[in-house]
Amino acid sequence: MKTRTLPMFPKAARKELSNSQLRHNLEHATTTIRAKRNAVVSELPDWEELRAAGAALKARVMRHLDDYVLQLEEAVQRAGGHVHWAHDADEANRIVTRLVEQTGVSQVLKVKSLTTEEIQLNKALAAAGIHAIETDLAELIIQLSHDTPSHIVVPAIHKNRQEIRELFMNTIARGQELSDDPRQLAEASRHYLRELFLTVRVAISGANFAIAETGTIGVVESEGNGRMCLTLPETLITVMGIEKIIPTFEDLGVFLQLLPRSATGERMNPYTSMWTGVTPGDGPQAFHLVLLDNGRTRVLADAIGRQALHCIRCSACLNFCPVYARTGGHAYGSVYPGPIGAILTPQLVGEKHAATLPYASSLCGACYEVCPVRINIPEVLLHLRSKVTRQESLLNPEVAAMRVMGQIFADPWRYEQAQRLARQGQIPFIHQGTITSLPGMLAGWTAARDLHPVPNQSFREWWRERQKGAKR
Repeated sequence: MKTRTLPMFPKAARKELSNSQLRHNLEHATTTIRAKRNAVVSELPDWEELRAAGAALKARVMRHLDDYVLQLEEAVQRAGGHVHWAHDADEANRIVTRLVEQTGVSQVLKVKSLTTEEIQLNKALAAAGIHAIETDLAELIIQLSHDTPSHIVVPAIHKNRQEIRELFMNTIARGQELSDDPRQLAEASRHYLRELFLTVRVAISGANFAIAETGTIGVVESEGNGRMCLTLPETLITVMGIEKIIPTFEDLGVFLQLLPRSATGERMNPYTSMWTGVTPGDGPQAFHLVLLDNGRTRVLADAIGRQALHCIRCSACLNFCPVYARTGGHAYGSVYPGPIGAILTPQLVGEKHAATLPYASSLCGACYEVCPVRINIPEVLLHLRSKVTRQESLLNPEVAAMRVMGQIFADPWRYEQAQRLARQGQIPFIHQGTITSLPGMLAGWTAARDLHPVPNQSFREWWRERQKGAKR
C-alpha cells in the first residue's frame, strides 16, 4: 500500500473550525465524557500508582517485544489457533482476504475496527467481493454514512442524534418512523444486526490486549456486539498490532482498571470477552491471529518516540485536548486523531508524510496529565518537531539560515567575525539609535518590534582590552 501524504493540518483544521454544528457536537460529547472520567478516577486513592504500574508494564513489553511476540505465537498455536505475521498493511489485507475466501463466504462481521481501519481492510475485502459489516454502533453509523471515524472510542462523536435518525431512516430503518431517542436508535441497529449475528459465519475483530503467557486475546466493549461476534461465528480472525501484548494474566488486572475509567468513565466495561485458541464445541472452531507490524518496529527503534506504542486506545488525551475539542478528528487526516495521533501517525507513515501533525498541539500538557499509562506526549511532540525540522530541505531559506547561524554560534572566531561584519552592514538601517526596519525576508523581525544595533564593542573585546591594561 503506497503511503499517502496527509493533508496539512492547519488547512484541514481551518475548514473544520467553520462548522459550528461540529464544534457544538464535540463540546457536548467531550464535556460529558470528561465529567464521567473525573468522577470515577477520583474514587481510587491509588490511581497514580495504577498509572505508574501501567506505564512500567508497557515499557517492559517494549524492551522485550521480540521475546513476547514469540511467546504469544507459541501459546496461541498450543491452544489450537493459527498465527500469521504481516509486515505491512498490504500483507495483512492479503492474509485476511485469503482466510475469508477459504471459508467460501461473501459477508463478514467486524468488531473493534481501529486497526483494520489503519490498513483499510474493508476496501481490500470489497475488491475481492467480500462485504464487511461493522457491528459497533458508532462504526455502523460511519459505514452507513460513508464517513470516516473522528474519535478512537466514539468514532461518530461528530454526529448528533438528529443526524443519526435521518441516516437510519434512509438506510437500515427505511420506511420506519424513528424518533431521535438514543434507545430507539440503538433498537433499530439491534434489529438490523441480530439476524446477521445469527447467520454470518466469519467475524473479524481487533484486540485490546493479548496475554503472552497464555495466548489469550481480550476485547472490552459496551454494547454486546463484540460478544456476539466473538462467540457465534464459525471462524474468527483477529488483526492486532504487535504492541498490544502484555506479559501475564495478572497484568491484565491493571489495565482493566485503567482503560474503562479513562475511556468512557465507567468502573468496568459492560462486556469483557476473552478467548484462548479453540475450544471444541464452544465458540469459533477456527481462530486466526494476524500480528501486524506496519511501521511499529520502526517506531520501537526510537527511544523517545516509542512511548506512542504504550497507548491503550482510551482516548482520554482526545477528550481533554483543547485543539481536538475545536477541530474534531477529521482535521488530523488519520485513523488516529488527537494528541496520540499527532505522535503515532507521523512515526507509522514517516514524518515527511505527516509533517504538520506534531504541530497540532498547544503543548499545554493536558494529554500527559490524563494518560493512564503516562505517555509524555508533549515530549514526543517536541522530539518529532525537531525531526521534521532536520528533514526540511536546504532550499528552505529559513532552515538554511538557521543552520548557518548554528555554525557561526558554535565557533568563537566565526562569531566574532560575524559581529564585525554586522556592525558595518547595519549602518544603513540605524535610525536614531535603533533598527526599525530590515529588508526582504528579514522584514518580519522588525514588523512589530525595533532592534538594538550590534554594539561597537562586544563583551569579549572589552574583556581582552581590560586584561591587556591589567598586564601593563
